[in-house]
Amino acid sequence: MARKQGEVDDDGVPVARKRQTTGQTRERSSPASFMREVRAELRKVSWPTRAEVVNYSIVVIVVVTIITTLIGLLDYGFGEAILKLFER
Repeated sequence: MARKQGEVDDDGVPVARKRQTTGQTRERSSPASFMREVRAELRKVSWPTRAEVVNYSIVVIVVVTIITTLIGLLDYGFGEAILKLFER
């Protein structure tokens, strides 16, 4: 199958191929042009309001605190259980 696809020759040795190019070459833009394009794209972004950022930040802090506490309690509980298990 690999021989039919041209991947290997008759001896089973992999055939080297040239990398296929897309045919599209692009010129490099100047740093000033790049910065203009970046600014144009950033103007299109839908930025959140300050109130949204504050609300989302509070939600993240609360959720991280709850999950950290839960993991800490589970770690402590399992640690104590293992110590009691092996004390005997």
